[in-house]
Amino acid sequence: MKTALVLGPADHGRSITRQEFESARGQEGYRYELIGGKVCVSPLPNLPHELVCDWVEGLLRDYSHTCPEVLNYVTGPARVIVPGEEEATNPEPDLAGYRDFPRHLPFAEVSWDDVSPILVAEVVSEDEPEKDLVRNVELYLQVPSIREYWIFDPRDDPDRPTLRVYRRRGERWQRPIDVAPGETYETRLLPGFALLLDPHAQGTQP
Repeated sequence: MKTALVLGPADHGRSITRQEFESARGQEGYRYELIGGKVCVSPLPNLPHELVCDWVEGLLRDYSHTCPEVLNYVTGPARVIVPGEEEATNPEPDLAGYRDFPRHLPFAEVSWDDVSPILVAEVVSEDEPEKDLVRNVELYLQVPSIREYWIFDPRDDPDRPTLRVYRRRGERWQRPIDVAPGETYETRLLPGFALLLDPHAQGTQP
């Protein structure tokens, strides 16, 4: 029996097939992505990062329960299949929201190849901010289903993160929208959803 490949930080930049990547095991304490046919390794996020992520995920899940016709599944980390790349490219956003997720199918029949989000969100990490602020801006634009890309930045103060939003217009992003702590973000993508940029506030504004 062939031994499963075990990935670790020393494998950052290693060329690998998608099949090898998906069958591999990862050394604990790190996150692994397949970008351009190479392994990208990053440390696990710190706890403030996770708390911001949990806050956003909770708001989106609450919204999906209320408006399943708009958003019927929220998960994270997720895996996004970027089409048209010469080498396999599957970034893994902190959060992804889906409109037509096939919840009616048996779990065993659903794969990442069959689903694609309308919304992705990342929380910027101290270790690799360029990944979320630069690399993923380009990658998510290549995924036609993604209508918005949200970037939460807690580096200055995790209790007062900022938000940058990229909205799709055809084959490009519109000028990014910057939302300051304490301000509210609303979008036609999620009717009735009003995000007050305050992790300690209760829910979204009416």
